[in-house]
Amino acid sequence: MREFTRCTSRIVPLLIDNVDTDQIIPARFLKVTDKTGLGDHLFADWRYAADGKPVPGFILNDPSTRGAEILLAGDNFGCGSSREHAPWALAAFGFRAVISTSFADIFSNNALKNGLLPLRLSAEDYGRVRAFAGRDPGASVTIDVQSQTLELPGGSRCPFPLDGFAKTCLLRGVDELGYIMRFTGAIDAWERAAGKG
Repeated sequence: MREFTRCTSRIVPLLIDNVDTDQIIPARFLKVTDKTGLGDHLFADWRYAADGKPVPGFILNDPSTRGAEILLAGDNFGCGSSREHAPWALAAFGFRAVISTSFADIFSNNALKNGLLPLRLSAEDYGRVRAFAGRDPGASVTIDVQSQTLELPGGSRCPFPLDGFAKTCLLRGVDELGYIMRFTGAIDAWERAAGKG
């Protein structure tokens, strides 16, 4: 995983409530165990028509959104079934963070384990970000994981909650196993001392 300390990016607004994991990555694309190419199938049923051509007007098909790393979602993002492929597809597409007022717990946990930040804002701050994105779609915001703030142009900041362990993993660019592996030497020494090594 990449370290996630700061991210400055334009926002892609997908202002739809209750987006479930089957909409994020349809079930027919879940047969893979490799993350490669999953970004091509992100929101596949919304991005592509039956003939495989991009749907005009869908936000991710707009050339102005290419390269943006922050998705502004509606309420209750990532609901539905548990599938780790959903954050895999978002990250493979290039998103580093998804902003919402709420996330399904399983999606949120899967996202954090894969270096994707589910950034939860208060209703008031979410409204400010949404209004900003509507007024100036080309402008960028900055996410600072260390201070747990989202900074808007002009300097106003929106705080967001983040579990301490998840924060440590994001800042170091490791998942849970990667975090544990940092202590291999100490674990080996303990096992030798305990007569187990």
